[in-house]
Amino acid sequence: MCAAPGSPSWAEGAARGSRALNILSIQSSVAYGHVGNSAAVFALQRLGFEVWAVNTVEFSNHPGHGGWRGHFATPPSVAEIVRGLEDRGVLARCDAVLTGYLGDPGMGEVVIDAVERVRAASPRARVCCDPVMGDAGRGFFVRPGIPEFYRERALAHADMVVPNAFELEYLAGRPCEDVEGALAAADAVRALGPDLVVVTGLRPEPGRVATLAVESEGAWIVDTPLVDGPKNGAGDLFSALFLGHALRAADPASALADAVSATHAMMDASAAAGSVELTLIAAQNLLVEPKFLFKAGRLR
Repeated sequence: MCAAPGSPSWAEGAARGSRALNILSIQSSVAYGHVGNSAAVFALQRLGFEVWAVNTVEFSNHPGHGGWRGHFATPPSVAEIVRGLEDRGVLARCDAVLTGYLGDPGMGEVVIDAVERVRAASPRARVCCDPVMGDAGRGFFVRPGIPEFYRERALAHADMVVPNAFELEYLAGRPCEDVEGALAAADAVRALGPDLVVVTGLRPEPGRVATLAVESEGAWIVDTPLVDGPKNGAGDLFSALFLGHALRAADPASALADAVSATHAMMDASAAAGSVELTLIAAQNLLVEPKFLFKAGRLR
């Protein structure tokens, strides 16, 4: 694998105990609603992490509302912020990098540069890539060049990648119509760089949704009822929660179960409230104490 040399093991992650960990999160931001950093930052803070947020876009709201105002950040402006963090010497205290929506195709190389700067200062930092580019039924919703960047460049720099089923098919270049297909596709993506692939949005049967984690030591799945709740931001929230739990978990199965349980609880609460956005603030206790803990079943 092409993960960072000396990446911490799951046992080492569990041994970190309760010390405050620092995460550099590079993704989108909105003034209204909870997607990108506007979902990830609060969720990770609620779990006890320090988060250094760098925004790739500044929008009034998620475009899924039918319209938005704001702007895309330029690659040089984002690179300047990362260099400012480097100047302060804080990258040496960075435990992980989380990347999400890029906005501009040129942002990809800026993210890779940021990852390399973090690893130079903190070699054991873990990199989690959420390859935001599309979804089933919608297809690609990002600018041309971004999907190619994820498949051809980003995977080699990530320790873990968290695609949905549509994104996994593109990255692997093969279908994943069922769990066995998703396992094979995840293995194909692992061969391109990341040791751990976590796949969301699998539909094993009507009314159910599954999340799959595949790494060198095995594969696990969590199956839950399908919730007709807000879709925007759910993937961003899950990726943040999974990374947070992965930094402290003894094994990927535990991180998977905890992240799925909290995401499901948040979507359920948001649906019950009739909200088109995640009710992240009102239901924040569910991030740390979900009503029900789903278990991860081992596949291999």
